[in-house]
Amino acid sequence: MSAVVVVSTLISSQASAATTTFKDVQANHWAKSAIESAVSKGYFKGYGNGLFKPNASVTRAEFASLISRVAKDMTLPEDAQTDSFKDLKGHWSKAEVDRAVTLGFINTKDYPNGFKPSTPITREEMAKWLSSGLVASSAEYKTAFAETKGTLLPVKESFKPGIAQDKIPYLAVAMGTNLMNGFPDGSFGMDKTTTRAESSAILLRLENVLKKEAVTFDDLNELRMMGTKKTNLELVSSLTTGKTSIADISGKRKTFRNGSGSLVFHRLIGINTSEPKKKDSIYTSLFMTEFGMNKYKNSGLLPVFTEITIYPKKNGFAIGDLVSGVIDMNGRGMTITNKLDEKYGYVTVPNIETAKFFAKYKNGVKVWMVDYLEIKDFYGQFNMDDGSYAVISNNN
Repeated sequence: MSAVVVVSTLISSQASAATTTFKDVQANHWAKSAIESAVSKGYFKGYGNGLFKPNASVTRAEFASLISRVAKDMTLPEDAQTDSFKDLKGHWSKAEVDRAVTLGFINTKDYPNGFKPSTPITREEMAKWLSSGLVASSAEYKTAFAETKGTLLPVKESFKPGIAQDKIPYLAVAMGTNLMNGFPDGSFGMDKTTTRAESSAILLRLENVLKKEAVTFDDLNELRMMGTKKTNLELVSSLTTGKTSIADISGKRKTFRNGSGSLVFHRLIGINTSEPKKKDSIYTSLFMTEFGMNKYKNSGLLPVFTEITIYPKKNGFAIGDLVSGVIDMNGRGMTITNKLDEKYGYVTVPNIETAKFFAKYKNGVKVWMVDYLEIKDFYGQFNMDDGSYAVISNNN
């Protein structure tokens, strides 16, 4: 199944009753309802002869026209664009591309060599267009965009090869509002193109998202918190950093008390396994298998995943040196053994022969480690060399 999953709540009763059918969209096709709804609303058209071509790629011109139709109720300013791209002169999509540019979905500066309307649109482009349109439509989305610049996206591209910081907010807004999601292999597929079937589902979501404020999307709020506070603790658990913040220690160094090395702290992510009233994290699939979720369900423990860079100094530095070196931090970290690191591409410390592992990274290595914190009774303080610190304790 495609990464884009139909959300039935987005389909109105009128669309559900649509009688539009296509010979190449089978009754069990995952996007059948979305396709019929998008067509009945006038967003999509068929190809004639009863065909929809659900697996065909969507071009820039087509997607610009599609989002222009979805955003039909958005008011155009008096200085609306009328000649956005020279290579659209006489092209069927010109008016709708101009409208998409005017509404802020498309930035003409991204296409200095022309729009090239027949080019299949990539998922990265699609995310940028959708997010740009939301940002242009609302001050709150603009704030959300700014707050996700330093967030972590729950996709493998975040780790290998990495995502340029200026691209992260566009993907964050698209994923946080559920306009676009990752694939089963853990990737976002930035360079992949999108089919007409997938676009049908995305259009229905866009229709819904345009009616809501950014703060109503829980996943976007989590991505925003990760961008600003470098943790999601308060959303997924009863633990809190109180008057401190993980952001206060992010990027700061901690020299090990045993002199064996040092670390730099980056971020801390909790995965909710025990508190039904708290949010299920957008990062769950990144760090927890179904077995792990069941194992810690209602355990009173919060699995917490910490990203740090370790700088070995001692010859033969091993995991024991880390543990004894930061014993005063009340949260030392353990090796992650769920094999999800292999799927997503982040680095973890192995269970055995850790000295050999660290010997390969004499200049430092960024790794993820895990702790399991008692939600009701935990108290921890992370002290850094410059005097900055962060406290984690129960909120009750």
